[in-house]
Amino acid sequence: MQPYGINNIGKLIHGNSYVGRGIIVGKSADEKKAVVAYFIMGRSENSRNRIFVENGDEVIIHPFDASKVEDPSLIIYSPIRTFKNNLIVTNGDQTDTIYEFIKEGKSFSEALETRQFEPDIPNFTPRISSMLTFGDNDFMYQMSILKSIDDKGSACARFTYAYPATAGLGHFIHTYICDGNPIPTFCGEPERVKIPNDIDEFTKNIWENLDENNKISIYVRYVDLKTGETDNRMLNKNAKES
Repeated sequence: MQPYGINNIGKLIHGNSYVGRGIIVGKSADEKKAVVAYFIMGRSENSRNRIFVENGDEVIIHPFDASKVEDPSLIIYSPIRTFKNNLIVTNGDQTDTIYEFIKEGKSFSEALETRQFEPDIPNFTPRISSMLTFGDNDFMYQMSILKSIDDKGSACARFTYAYPATAGLGHFIHTYICDGNPIPTFCGEPERVKIPNDIDEFTKNIWENLDENNKISIYVRYVDLKTGETDNRMLNKNAKES
């Protein structure tokens, strides 16, 4: 039975011109797969000049046209990395921070205590992060958002959430509520969304409902909880083939 108050991800994002970057983590309805999705959007030419590239189990963001890169510091990073039984997904170079801390035996929260929101005045884009930890044919996951406490960027508010994997349920966290100037940052707990068994259905539902002008790339991974085998889908608006 589906949990109460669970949303269809497509309906949740449809008609919203700018939800920014988004992370979805959850468990398939049949309880066989751990599910992760990460997408990026962009309004400026610099932000839109990106593609996802797979590198083994990891994903790297590359410029689509290197000659047009203006500032790589906040747009070029590895959103997905793995270390042992941990799968890390973030919207910035804090992926590497979490990876290094976990490698040293420290925690997800400890890693993010050393980071804060992005310094892109006046938006102060939140850093959103997640980590799945696998064990005993199951997993749990944590999600985090680091955001400015006010419109001046005077301090960082830190929110961390921990979830047991639950059949058919996922959580969706994104950087912005909608478009604006400055862009309003995400508020409240991660949103509850349905996680289907079919990776193509899930990928299509997200991709086709993201704003056509502002969407850039999406990556979806389904991990078999018994075998550890992965099934991945990657779509790049800028690439002729993905």
